Amino acid sequence: MINHHPTETMLAAFVAGELPVSLTAAVAVHAQMCPCCAERIEQLTQEQSALWLEADQNGGHDFAGQPQQLDPDLEQMLGSMQLDDEPLPVVQSKTKFIAVAGQQYPLPRALQSLPLGAFSQFGKLSRARFALNEGTLHSSLLYIQPGGGVPEHSHKGFELTLLLSGEFTDAHGRYGPGDFMMLDGSHTHQPVSESGCLCFTVADAPQRFTQGMNRLLNPIGNFIY
Repeated sequence: MINHHPTETMLAAFVAGELPVSLTAAVAVHAQMCPCCAERIEQLTQEQSALWLEADQNGGHDFAGQPQQLDPDLEQMLGSMQLDDEPLPVVQSKTKFIAVAGQQYPLPRALQSLPLGAFSQFGKLSRARFALNEGTLHSSLLYIQPGGGVPEHSHKGFELTLLLSGEFTDAHGRYGPGDFMMLDGSHTHQPVSESGCLCFTVADAPQRFTQGMNRLLNPIGNFIY
């Protein structure tokens, strides 16, 4: 059961196309796993479409103030498409798998077209970075081996964790596939996975460790970020 979801504000920004690629992918993957959020996205999409249609009906003018006219050839093409009762062919895409630490995991559709680097390993953590060129916004697949975890930390910026497979726990509870956690500097946690897990993560700054000597844990923080 999925217990953690994107906020209504984030869902609305997703529908409006206002999120960066990494967060757009995260919401899309969550919606693929969460019927509740998928339904809400559909509702928001219909509401947005209705607003656009209303604005078009009430306006419908170009920048010169004249009613917009479709190119006759384009209008004819659109008309022929609407009159065609033949269903469009459904293209079945093959499931793409990734391998990490001897395990095979299916990659969600929304992540399959994103450029993904190779996995690197640091102890019981493995990380593969998505090359999205979003400045300080870093997106990764993070794998925690069974019995592994991340030392207790807070966040200098925000950290999104979307659990794709497996489970982990922290002081706040247990998390399973589909759970969508957005954390910031007001949150402190120490995720540990008994059976192992694969996550999609997005962060805009390194973690801030709250236990031990920070300089000794910096390599872990830099590796994850």
